[in-house]
Amino acid sequence: MEMNARYTSFVAVGDSFTEGMSDGLPDGSYRGWADLLAARLAASSPGFRYANLAVRGKLIGQIADEQCGPAAAMGADLVTLVGGLNDVLRPRCEVARVCARFEEAAAVLARGGGQLVLMRSPGRQGPVLERFRPRMEQLFAHLDEVAARHGAVVVDLYASRALADPRLWADDRLHLNAEGHRRVAEAVWQAIGLTAEEDWDAPLPSAAPPGWRARRTADLRFAREHLVPWLGRRLTGRSSGDGRPAKRPELLPYEG
Repeated sequence: MEMNARYTSFVAVGDSFTEGMSDGLPDGSYRGWADLLAARLAASSPGFRYANLAVRGKLIGQIADEQCGPAAAMGADLVTLVGGLNDVLRPRCEVARVCARFEEAAAVLARGGGQLVLMRSPGRQGPVLERFRPRMEQLFAHLDEVAARHGAVVVDLYASRALADPRLWADDRLHLNAEGHRRVAEAVWQAIGLTAEEDWDAPLPSAAPPGWRARRTADLRFAREHLVPWLGRRLTGRSSGDGRPAKRPELLPYEG
């Protein structure tokens, strides 16, 4: 791809990873990698427009059915799709079906005519990653085939060593923190042909691991504030995104 290619509009679709949870702003909203990327693109493109249709908790079928058609109709010259991880983290999952719906979503977005970007989501070191790794890798292996069919760019965050570091993840252990989102924005920035500003996958400085008491305190807080509510939603068939609208449903001017 031509270096320093210019993008004048950007649409992001997906789930909480793209909505940008965990990096909270004073007004109670969230700023994630897509927002950071949009701000950087807007700085060099007067009249830049941005939409973010991603909603937390969405499964790939919901992303395909609810977000991709409207996103394609916007005709943006840059479109990102990240999804399927909520599906593979569920107790029961037919990964082949998830792959098929992901391909449907990509095909719809590709018809919009913009540069399509797909991503392998990052994985945090720990037991959750190890338990669901086979499903994740089955889904991620399918991305290259989808990308080849639609001329998409693939950003491989899953292979990142830095993004596996727990220090780049929020307290809920499911979403990146501010530094994690900043690194993802840089990774996408480079993948779409723009001049690198830093090594987004550089390892964090070494540090002594927290002691036993600090780890147990963090585990108890995580269980109380995040794990128990998450299990409750799974048992009752609810989602954190039920009834929640997209934060930027229209392709409007954006100055960052």
